[in-house]
Amino acid sequence: MSRDAAGIYLDYNASTPIDPRVAAVMRRLLGGPFANPSALHPGGREARAIVDGARGRVADLLGAAAEEIVFTSGGSEANNAALVGAWFARPDGTEGIVTTAVEHPAILEPARFLERLGATVTRVPVDRFGRVDPDDVRRALTARTFVVSVMHANNEVGTVEPIAEIGAIAREAGVLFHTDAAQTIGKIPTRVDDLGVDLLSIAGHKAYAPKGIGALYVRRGVRLEPLVHGAGHESGRRAGTESALLDAALGEAACLAADLAPMEGVRAMRDRLWDGLRALFGDDVVLNGHPVERLPNTLNVSFVGRPGADVLAAVGDVAASTGSACHADSIELSPVLAAMGVEPRVGMGAVRLSLGRMTVAADIDGALERFGRLAAEGRIGASHR
Repeated sequence: MSRDAAGIYLDYNASTPIDPRVAAVMRRLLGGPFANPSALHPGGREARAIVDGARGRVADLLGAAAEEIVFTSGGSEANNAALVGAWFARPDGTEGIVTTAVEHPAILEPARFLERLGATVTRVPVDRFGRVDPDDVRRALTARTFVVSVMHANNEVGTVEPIAEIGAIAREAGVLFHTDAAQTIGKIPTRVDDLGVDLLSIAGHKAYAPKGIGALYVRRGVRLEPLVHGAGHESGRRAGTESALLDAALGEAACLAADLAPMEGVRAMRDRLWDGLRALFGDDVVLNGHPVERLPNTLNVSFVGRPGADVLAAVGDVAASTGSACHADSIELSPVLAAMGVEPRVGMGAVRLSLGRMTVAADIDGALERFGRLAAEGRIGASHR
């Protein structure tokens, strides 16, 4: 059963466990080589070979060349390196960034930072499913735009964006195109040429690797100003002594992520969970996100008229996330749900249940049993609106 200290674990979009095969690679490397991969002695060369091998595995997952992969400390750094790096290397006379209203804070906050430096940021809207209209991106582009950033799939509701269509628009306009693929690695295809991206960010801890490691794909010929300056690591694109341990962990996770077959079983369990909740609560539970163009592991539902935090507290030991933030005397609707136009009375009841490769049928049975107790007790429903 997929469990942590909180019980049944249905919060894979927040963080995944380390896969046992990834952990085995890490254990083998804990005793060495510990040398600096930039060193020329045998220990350094051994460490360099491990880093290079890991880089190649990540590249293979993305359909990229090894020299196009830059290791980072995680998805947030990769996103910052893409946007801020593009800003400081942008063509003269450009300052425009086009992004969306539903991006992760690791994109929205760097964009706000760049606004303070003079950037003009256009945030295109989404429809009621959280999906971007590529024509809105096209209309947002100007002669002064230097980068477009649209996430591959939304972390809260799982809606998959039309990245390939947007990529074609950006390429036609001659502007860089970045996508945050932290949520899609190992869930749906992420080949960079198919997506038409110049920059792509991944986070290890969303894909069964440890926290503290990620990567940025940088298409050959794209110039970014390094976010971290120092010695010439990562071919001069990111200073800091490489960690053979963490890089190897991400490389092994990339090998596992290349096999998407397990996600069909995850999708089936997700759909069984949704069918079970509808059977228990009827119209008092509604789906948030696109019904079809959605990550196979993600189920975001609203318990109408009941705060999501209260629902999870009543369920007890199901680890999941809510779509709203509770403050002293109010509930702040998730910016993603707000951008989708979800009514506050519906959005405040949002709960994200995200499955993973280690989820088993017993987890779904256990979760439905716990939600069933709430239904039987009448603790969720019309009387609580």
